[in-house]
Amino acid sequence: MDVNQIRETLLQVVNEQAELGAQFQQVPVLREAAKRLGILFTNRIEYQQALLTLWHDLFRNGYLAWGYNIDNPGPPCCHLTENGRNLLRNFSRDPANPDGYMHYLSSQASINEIAESYIKEALQTYNASCFKATAVMVGCAAESIVLELRDALVTRMTVLGKKPSSGLQSWMIKAVLDAIEKELEHYTKNNPPSSMPKPLADSFSYYWSAFTGQIRSVRNDAGHPSSVDPVTPDTVHAALLTFPLQAKLISEIMSWISTSYA
Repeated sequence: MDVNQIRETLLQVVNEQAELGAQFQQVPVLREAAKRLGILFTNRIEYQQALLTLWHDLFRNGYLAWGYNIDNPGPPCCHLTENGRNLLRNFSRDPANPDGYMHYLSSQASINEIAESYIKEALQTYNASCFKATAVMVGCAAESIVLELRDALVTRMTVLGKKPSSGLQSWMIKAVLDAIEKELEHYTKNNPPSSMPKPLADSFSYYWSAFTGQIRSVRNDAGHPSSVDPVTPDTVHAALLTFPLQAKLISEIMSWISTSYA
């Protein structure tokens, strides 16, 4: 049994309580989660303590708060915060549910092992409220799949006898991003037979700069800080939710490059 399994089960119980409109109380929620995990009656106290730790994390991360109303302002009553309601709306793929997030990511695109390792660590740091570390991890994952796209494009260009630009061969990620955009922009125009299919062309035109810019901005804020708290939970949450969409776009572009780029 791992931490993600315990967290997912706990969130499922909380989600069900929210759907019923029930008043949360600490012991009933914890007992139900422990029952589903098979740790309600066990000598392995570490499992129960792991559940208690993750329950505490829901408060520490701002998803739950103590109290239900003025007459019941403290423990054992508790309630969902606005952040908690937002979490449960996207529970199956929210970064607070790492297994669900990874399942959603794999449904959108297959990413390389390096990017996957960084995203998995990003989920760990996010759920530990280490948001600066999360920003760096997501940025590294994004750069990895961008460089994979660059390599595919350069390989295809070389096969076709084209000379890749200096930007495509640069070690600087910004230069690579700009060079990819410049090289592929021509193929977003409706010039058959070498242009991208319209849905892919539209996605590239609309989202490429936004995706790469948002994730690079978050990473730069973490890596080159100008304030004590340069990275907020909302910004890294948005970056994590954006990453699967970016991975899907890059995967589709690589597929087009391998078959139709000319």
